[in-house]
Amino acid sequence: MSVISKRVLVTGGAGFLGSHLCERLIDAGHDVLCIDNYFTGRRANVAHLIGNPRFEIMRHDVTFPLYVEVDEIYNLACPASPIHYQHDPVQTTKTSVHGAINMLGLAKRLRAKILQASTSEVYGDPTVHPQTEGYWGNVNPIGFRSCYDEGKRCAETLFFDYHRQHALRIKVARIFNTYGPRMHPQDGRVVSNFIMQALAGAPITIYGEGTQTRSFCYVDDLVDGLIRLMETGDEITGPMNIGNPVEMSIRELAEAVIELTGSTSELIHQPLPHDDPVQRQPDIGFARRALDWEPKVKLRDGLKRTITYFTALREELQDKGGRSNG
Repeated sequence: MSVISKRVLVTGGAGFLGSHLCERLIDAGHDVLCIDNYFTGRRANVAHLIGNPRFEIMRHDVTFPLYVEVDEIYNLACPASPIHYQHDPVQTTKTSVHGAINMLGLAKRLRAKILQASTSEVYGDPTVHPQTEGYWGNVNPIGFRSCYDEGKRCAETLFFDYHRQHALRIKVARIFNTYGPRMHPQDGRVVSNFIMQALAGAPITIYGEGTQTRSFCYVDDLVDGLIRLMETGDEITGPMNIGNPVEMSIRELAEAVIELTGSTSELIHQPLPHDDPVQRQPDIGFARRALDWEPKVKLRDGLKRTITYFTALREELQDKGGRSNG
């Protein structure tokens, strides 16, 4: 059965998730317009797509309006790691809120279907475990993480108000911890941190006792979930949890990374950051029923692929450093 080719806009398309999504959409026969302001996205993430007749890239910040012609929009633009989103918290909130308004306005003009990449952070430090889509969350509205948490919550509000007020076709995905190749090496997220520290033989930093839990989804599985959600009928809007329900402690993750890298790194402990969630695990019953979706890549297999990527990246950076010093 032939696929009907669509013109798809991916905001934040040169980022970690966005680049994998662009790649998958092109492989499916669609034309992709990737926009990014390169705050956390990197041109290197999509360099292999440049020159492909189905791929177009544009430097643009979603806090400003965009006038293009597309059939579908994936709104992924926003820094997603604490180091990056706390660097300029006002701009982070603007990206989530103004960015949503601008992309929703574009979708309204074009009558295009639009997907919002929301986050498990809308649940805050949850008092319900695992987290279902019906849980309203436990979020500090004035904390250090609020620019991201509340920005994404406001974006969800805007999406549903546009849906109710303008009959806009929306999809809202709440993305849980995702990892894989093309993660930014200095994004401060736990998987990239642990791998980079382990490869360097440096101490691995654990915040608190390492008993806090997370659920890690490999990027290929996550992108598959987003595409399946976008392809559902208009009766399914979300919000929908997309993530891996297998929960593990941060200490267990650190021990797995040390084993798989063969590192001699030791574990050191630092105080917990402000408002750091103690538990994070998605209930993906809705995604299983509506999308026939659940993660397939086991953590060890995904970590091996990610370690291979970061090993090559370190060698490339060291080679460049050696040439520049020579």
